[in-house]
Amino acid sequence: MGIYFVVALRNLLQARRRTFFLGAALSMVAALLVLLLSLAQGLTDNMVHYATTLASGHVNIGGYYKLSPGDVAPLVQDVPKIRALVKEEVPESVMVLDRIRGWSKLVSETGAMWTSPVGIDPAEEGQLIAALQPARESAYRKDGGAATPGDLGKMGQEGTIVLFASQAKKLEVGIGDQITVVAETTRGATNSGDFTVVAIAEDMGMMSQWNAFVPKSALHDLYRTASDTTGAVMIFLEDIAQTDTVLARLQKVLPARGYTVLEHKAEPFWQKLEQLPHEDWTGARLDLTTWEDEASFLKWIITAFNGISFFLVGVLLLIIVIGIMNTMFMSVRERTGEVGTLRAIGMGRASVLGMFLTEALILGLAASTAGALVGGGLALALDAAAFSVPSEAARMVLLSDTIHLSAQVAHVVGAVFVFTLVTALSALYPAYRAAKMRPVTAIQHVS
Repeated sequence: MGIYFVVALRNLLQARRRTFFLGAALSMVAALLVLLLSLAQGLTDNMVHYATTLASGHVNIGGYYKLSPGDVAPLVQDVPKIRALVKEEVPESVMVLDRIRGWSKLVSETGAMWTSPVGIDPAEEGQLIAALQPARESAYRKDGGAATPGDLGKMGQEGTIVLFASQAKKLEVGIGDQITVVAETTRGATNSGDFTVVAIAEDMGMMSQWNAFVPKSALHDLYRTASDTTGAVMIFLEDIAQTDTVLARLQKVLPARGYTVLEHKAEPFWQKLEQLPHEDWTGARLDLTTWEDEASFLKWIITAFNGISFFLVGVLLLIIVIGIMNTMFMSVRERTGEVGTLRAIGMGRASVLGMFLTEALILGLAASTAGALVGGGLALALDAAAFSVPSEAARMVLLSDTIHLSAQVAHVVGAVFVFTLVTALSALYPAYRAAKMRPVTAIQHVS
């Protein structure tokens, strides 16, 4: 094996110009693949972070109440009882809280918009409050400066509302301004309430456009619901990988405790509000979802991004495969005499095949390792720089206001493995042609 390595290395060095250009192309595509994988992982991280901060626990016990088959409200009853059940049956949970889910119109003096006010208890929401960052005034006012007025510590207090910067900009409001929330009660009547803006937070990607935070009691008054009802009981786990296990357990436990549970659908709760009026039942039913279900409407972004990335890398890889095959054919042609001599002094076909494949493997391994490491380093540097995304459309796609890349060791190892394998496979046919060559034919060809 050692002799193969020495001969292959010598041949690569003798054709150093060809080796350099082919290796450089392999390195660039490997670096590009690692960068794209890091960006895709960054998108996934953003989706998990924003979904579990703003709209969902790792597992959610939501529910619906229907006064008549056509009237649906996202309500869970007997919340203290359900929370006690969760505490008993889900020892993996590190935090359990409940939030009221609504759908209302926010009205200011100059504008209006539809959004989902979320009723919270600030005593339970330390993690949420810590995750929000006060927005600079310039983010929502034309003549605003770098100051960050407002107090997130007042979040959830009576008569207050916390908006995100894009919402404040659309409604043309600032700290201390009044917002009227107009909603429809569970019995179909229109109700409204006035709230004071006490803080405006930096946008947290696409999902922040649909959330505004108010105290629970205010939403109970607005929707005329009882104090022991909520929108969803949210369960946060120590390890997010336990999500499916906990979901499966609750799907068995809740019916055994007498609750009626809807069939699981991997959809956010608000999409089911359009489907349930067509079902002929009344009363209360629970609905179990995971964070992935609640953020499933964002998955198309990651799916589309991965599709475009793999198509781009695939095209580049195809070009490289053709280049490697041409290079190896040229190498075989240039070394026909050498092959003939080696075969004449007793080298077997398998050994000739191994010699050419070793050459391709060394080239693929060295070039892809260098490229993957450069790509990983670039990903870490770009993530540390936290470049702002200037375009609103790009922010929607990237699910963030800054570029986030998450380089993983698995990305680097995977890229090295794939590109080394592709290089070896590309060289297989030229190497086979060389191994199949008869010694006499090879020597006569040179003569």
